[in-house]
Amino acid sequence: MIPSLYTCEVTHVRVQPVRHALRRRTYLWLVDIDALPRPPGLLRPLARFEAGDHFDGRAPTLRAGLDAFLTDRGVTDADGQVLMLAHARVFGYVFNPLTLYWCHDRAGRPVCVVAEVHNTYGGRHCYLLRPGVDGRADVDKTFYVSPFFDVEGSYRMRLPLPGERLDLSVQLRHEDGSRPLTATVRGHRRSAGPRGLLAAALTHPWSTLSVTLGIRWHGIRLYLKGLRVRPRPTPPPREGLL
Repeated sequence: MIPSLYTCEVTHVRVQPVRHALRRRTYLWLVDIDALPRPPGLLRPLARFEAGDHFDGRAPTLRAGLDAFLTDRGVTDADGQVLMLAHARVFGYVFNPLTLYWCHDRAGRPVCVVAEVHNTYGGRHCYLLRPGVDGRADVDKTFYVSPFFDVEGSYRMRLPLPGERLDLSVQLRHEDGSRPLTATVRGHRRSAGPRGLLAAALTHPWSTLSVTLGIRWHGIRLYLKGLRVRPRPTPPPREGLL
């Protein structure tokens, strides 16, 4: 059932240095990057996918952008189906804090997962992951995301390929054993046909813009709770690709 829509709840739970939780309902697309959906007629502004919104923004297609990233990392066998979980552009706007790509070889075997992270400063960074059979993978944190966390520690990600249910998690881990932040995305699959898309858009209007506004609003609340803003490091060249 590709493409599919997932109506879901995104949660961020902080336990250090203050306790704070963010919960937001939205919907996400699961699509084949080589067969992107194009809604009919008047529904077209509700879902558009553009290669420039991902990787370094210069590739002509999503596949080309992904291939350039994988080739740079020495991955040459992810030449089969690639499924992407992401927000689409809605009325011309999109913001994807996390985009996931499940990459397979030509025989349909899983090869790797690429986790593409965007921050609210316009930065992009991709992590190459090799999840085990339980869908879990660990990777060092190398990208500035929240202004209240330094670039240190690692992520424990649980990224099983979505089926009828979507159930993902990302946990920030520090060397002292603390787990200051856990984010989850949980939801259920829905039809991606015109009726399903219209229902999702009416239930969650301006879904991707609300994500951006929600992040900024919770940032203000954290600042008012006394959290200190960490300095943002200078990004390396071509951060979206490397």
